[in-house]
Amino acid sequence: MGKPMNEKNLRLKPGDLVEVKTPNEISKTLDPDGTLEHLPFMREMVEYCGKRFTVFRRVVKVCASGTKSGSTLREFPTDDVFLLDGLRCSGSDHDGCQKMCMIFWREAWLRRVEEGCAPTAVQQAEKEMLKARLKTMVGPATYFCQASELLRATQNLSKLKGYSMCFTDIRAGNSNLLEMVIRVGVFLFWKARRRLLGPYGRGNNKATPTETLHLQPRDLVEVKPMESIRQTLDQTASNRGLWFSPNMRLQCGRQQRVERRIEKLIVDGTGEMRYLRNTVFLEGSLCSCAHISFGGCSRAEYVYWREIWLSRCDKAATSAELTSGATRNI
Repeated sequence: MGKPMNEKNLRLKPGDLVEVKTPNEISKTLDPDGTLEHLPFMREMVEYCGKRFTVFRRVVKVCASGTKSGSTLREFPTDDVFLLDGLRCSGSDHDGCQKMCMIFWREAWLRRVEEGCAPTAVQQAEKEMLKARLKTMVGPATYFCQASELLRATQNLSKLKGYSMCFTDIRAGNSNLLEMVIRVGVFLFWKARRRLLGPYGRGNNKATPTETLHLQPRDLVEVKPMESIRQTLDQTASNRGLWFSPNMRLQCGRQQRVERRIEKLIVDGTGEMRYLRNTVFLEGSLCSCAHISFGGCSRAEYVYWREIWLSRCDKAATSAELTSGATRNI
């Protein structure tokens, strides 16, 4: 079996190949709460021990959503957190939470490996022992996970440092210079627009309407025109507390598939399970964040869509029509 590369100062970059360490190795890094620097290693992560993945990006900045914590842009002070390509939390050990957060990985839980070397063998008994010491709740209605602990594991990012983090993002390989210039331009445009004209898409409703389509995964839908969506929003551009963000306007008139329904999720920083109605994820619809955070953030959260913003398409719609409605990002 080939040997793993030096684990000290990994300096991981997007595209690097890594292996998640064994349960026994990870257990040694955790405190009695099952965390490292306040970031939990969750039960849903145990299944990945001994498996290999490519680094998606280093987490330079991160947004906390659904909170009243002041600044939404935050950072991990230890600067050793990564996202791995395609790894999202299933919520299976947290009462079926459907938020599908990208999983945060401390560098101490990973090792860089060379192509071609055999993976490390992991015994099922090791996995069960690690799972047994990882908690999922801290109270009758309070869940314990990376989302619930996000505010404790991170710190507020000052405006000045937030600006400098754009260069850190480039050095980390998360984006190139042109991409960052575009993100900054998007942020400055929407900030100026909000000051001059208020929230984009805001409506006049005090109590916002609802609609039930009973959408299911793989259903083909079309995002309604912006004028129709505006009629469902209040003066904060929200429908029953869910914000219609400026980047969502790019999907208006486009056809997409429903990825899944979203009915419950754990709120960042609180551990509360929040329940939603008539809300779905659309395939490939991710938050760009650039319109509200200087330079964007690393988290790659799903965008939530109210069913009232969508209309069902004829089942006979062709695949060509669907392709023409492919998602565009700003």
